[in-house]
Amino acid sequence: MHRKLNKPVNIILPLVLALGVTACINQSKFFDTLDHKKDWDTIQSSLPAYPQPENLLEFDAGPTARLRYFIDAESISVDEKRVIRYSMVAQSEQGASNVSYEGIRCKTRERKRYATGNNETHSWVRAGVSEWQPLERVTQLQAQRELAKFYFCPRGLVVGSPAEAVRALKAGIHPMVNR
Repeated sequence: MHRKLNKPVNIILPLVLALGVTACINQSKFFDTLDHKKDWDTIQSSLPAYPQPENLLEFDAGPTARLRYFIDAESISVDEKRVIRYSMVAQSEQGASNVSYEGIRCKTRERKRYATGNNETHSWVRAGVSEWQPLERVTQLQAQRELAKFYFCPRGLVVGSPAEAVRALKAGIHPMVNR
């Protein structure tokens, strides 16, 4: 017995395929100069020094944050593609900490982890997953959402320099943000 496809399916399937192709094309124009087609040894040479306690600036990660969050002021950079990169330390009440080197693309509200820190050797380890993730769709990225919204991407723009980012962190909010 033959089944006829409903007209909506005949229309929707080509539309879904076209959207998928468009999404792939749009994503291909966004690549990261830090790790695009580079091996780990090359990427390591681009990583900042491991965070030092005297360079850490604490920021408010929101009312539900259970950890304290810090940015290493010495690690902040803004590249020509308007990606802001930084080292972040997340610390528990007991003093245990996680260290990561990440980037935020303000224009698309995405975050990418490049490396995680090894606290014993004070060195960087390649992140298991290193791809752009939407800040709004991943529950665990609350600290990065707050960082983007109130410090690094005021009103959807990217800070113009590491010094501007440091001033925003020290002030507790970027001056362009209306709370």
